[in-house]
Amino acid sequence: MSAPIPPSKDARRGITLAVIVAALGYFVDIYDLLLFSIVRIKSLQSLGLSGTDLLEKGGQILNWQMAGMLLGGVLWGMIGDKRGRLSVLFGSIILYSTANIANGLIHSFEAYRTVRFVAGIGLAGELGAGITLVSELMTKESRGYGTAIVATVGILGAIAASLVTDLVPWRTAYFIGGGLGVALLLLRVGVMESGIFEQVKLQAVARGNFFSLFATRARARRYLGVILIGVPIWYVIAILISFSPELGKAMGMKEIPSASRAVLFSYTGLAFGDIGSGLLSQLFHSRKKIVGVFIFLTALFVAAYFLVAASSLTAFYSVCVGLGVATGYWAVFVTTASEQFGTNIRATVTTTAPNFVRGAVVPMNLAFQAGKATLGVTGSAMLVGAVTIVMAALALTAFDDTYGKDLNFLES
Repeated sequence: MSAPIPPSKDARRGITLAVIVAALGYFVDIYDLLLFSIVRIKSLQSLGLSGTDLLEKGGQILNWQMAGMLLGGVLWGMIGDKRGRLSVLFGSIILYSTANIANGLIHSFEAYRTVRFVAGIGLAGELGAGITLVSELMTKESRGYGTAIVATVGILGAIAASLVTDLVPWRTAYFIGGGLGVALLLLRVGVMESGIFEQVKLQAVARGNFFSLFATRARARRYLGVILIGVPIWYVIAILISFSPELGKAMGMKEIPSASRAVLFSYTGLAFGDIGSGLLSQLFHSRKKIVGVFIFLTALFVAAYFLVAASSLTAFYSVCVGLGVATGYWAVFVTTASEQFGTNIRATVTTTAPNFVRGAVVPMNLAFQAGKATLGVTGSAMLVGAVTIVMAALALTAFDDTYGKDLNFLES
């Protein structure tokens, strides 16, 4: 068997540019995605809300944003498989950048909720298209490094959002997010399309059919399994981190933690977790084993959150860092989703799966809010967390390991 031909200098340059653009796109995506969680209290207070409305109305806005991401995930995924990965990279960033600029201009709760829904639709396309493009451009032996870089740089967007909101008013923070997206459009000119996708375009095969994911029981089980392994990540982000002031108070903390600081510390841990999980999956030649280890670590730090974090503000933020590291298997999760399915529905899967994980925030949040009456704030949060982690551990058995898998194949 002859050795594979190494990519030309121009091809290597194109791959490098694609990784950079995908990474910076995800950076802006995460900045905008987490911005509401960071400025929730400050922005809602400026609109005249107070007391329990800060939690309840804030939860509604978060649900609308995540519902938009569910819709956008399906929409952009289908576009990515029908029209190409680059069309999503351009279209999604235009939509969510415009929405975030509009966010800085709203003056009512209803307008806030609506614009976050639109922003959610736009935000849904960025990660899936970027990971799909990078996965298909890079070799099967090295793509884990590329997707780890994309995810790690993206995570830094949350840290940037936390620091920016400490320096400028919340409206200005939204304007900055929109401006970053507009500036990124200039970098996207010249990025090359996936060669694998270009080949599939010439074939008489259905592309981007979302419902084909449920055509067989085995495929549906594989798809749902991929989604479920990622849900604990967003349980931690949307419940434990976003509502850290309310949870800290309910756990009897004398100094109430700041949501902004909780995001900053948890996403600092996430950055290390993402690069670590990506490198470990390459080192041990396994996606599945590394995801299993990180789900176990997530369970340990969730337990620490409720058992020891309330002892002091330092302990609380330290646990937030640990939670970030433990849930830092997002890069491996999205890479696994990309590698599980054929080229004709790969963008659909890689875009919808992370957005269904994010969209799971809606039922998790509803369950959390409903459980407060009988279990209390902490008890309800604990129950939701236990269910998501157990389901993720069971779902990990639904598919095979995909490290080193050749992506040049189709789903019938």
